[in-house]
Amino acid sequence: MAQNYVVIMAGGIGSRFWPYSRATEPKQFLDVLGTGRSLLQMTFDRFLNLAPAENIYIVTNKRYYDIVKRQLPELTDDQILLEPIGRNTSAAVAYPAFKIKQRDPNGVMIVAPSDHVVFKENIFEDNLKTAIKSAKGSEKLITLGIVPTRPETGYGYIQYHSSPLKKVKKVKTFTEKPELELAKKFYDSGDFVWNAGIFIWSIDTITKAFQKHLEDIAVIFEEGAELYYTDKEQAFIDEAYAQCKSISIDYGIMEKASDVYMVKGKFDWSDLGSWDSLHEIRDKDENENVVDANAILYNSKNCYVKGPDDTLIVAQDLDGYLVTKSDNVILICKKDAEKKFREFLNDAKTKGEEFT
Repeated sequence: MAQNYVVIMAGGIGSRFWPYSRATEPKQFLDVLGTGRSLLQMTFDRFLNLAPAENIYIVTNKRYYDIVKRQLPELTDDQILLEPIGRNTSAAVAYPAFKIKQRDPNGVMIVAPSDHVVFKENIFEDNLKTAIKSAKGSEKLITLGIVPTRPETGYGYIQYHSSPLKKVKKVKTFTEKPELELAKKFYDSGDFVWNAGIFIWSIDTITKAFQKHLEDIAVIFEEGAELYYTDKEQAFIDEAYAQCKSISIDYGIMEKASDVYMVKGKFDWSDLGSWDSLHEIRDKDENENVVDANAILYNSKNCYVKGPDDTLIVAQDLDGYLVTKSDNVILICKKDAEKKFREFLNDAKTKGEEFT
């Protein structure tokens, strides 16, 4: 009987959570919500009712092997897939897809980011079970869509065919992060959902999709068929990634394929893409401040303050600011300045690698 497999993508550097998230330990490995579990561990836990632990794979950068091994000691080395360099999500999907194909060509594969937060996990499971059932033995490429709660410019959107009696709906279009006016139209229409970057498909379907739409990537990872699950796998992958082009799975396959479907997610979700999005889901005081620090605030509202207990942070007359101290960096900026973080990080590098 075909089994379920989960692929968790955990290779990003989390630049928009700098300086809390660092190149040596990005946000997916941090206990961002104060639960005692990192975002990666919470993601792993979330899928244990859908696939056994031995069927869960982590795709990450080579430099994070020790962190993954420490946080998820139950994984074997065969389940920790090490990318030598970042090559976007197509490579991060192709590698495990062609590897799992050697083990179970009839399996169903779920792909999910490691740094998202899901509430109402029972609904999340139900939505995924609907998608898994539809993906088995079919040519469908399925994604989860999140019902929008606001006109958001930071997410991609999926337009779908309205079919009230069908839980798995045909996708019309994908749109990358829109400008605000267009996001408002999408939100008001009711015909769009947010693209959560969570995918469900059979192993056979996704490998065939690579062969059709990204043939050069398919050829690269097919060549290693006999090397997967052997001591020669990593050397092959190092060479394969050097030849791979960098392209997202959305642009490379989902926007080109015809059999693309969507299951509407009714659970609460955040991609935790920025300090602002974290502020949105955290408990706040009477002034809409999130205070995760030893702090005294005067006449300040809608702020996020984070710092170590041995440092006292005192702030006055702030509205919508992020104030954070993390190791050797203090950052004070507008909380919604997420588009500036790449600039912050690049400029910090000129002061020394130890600040990034």
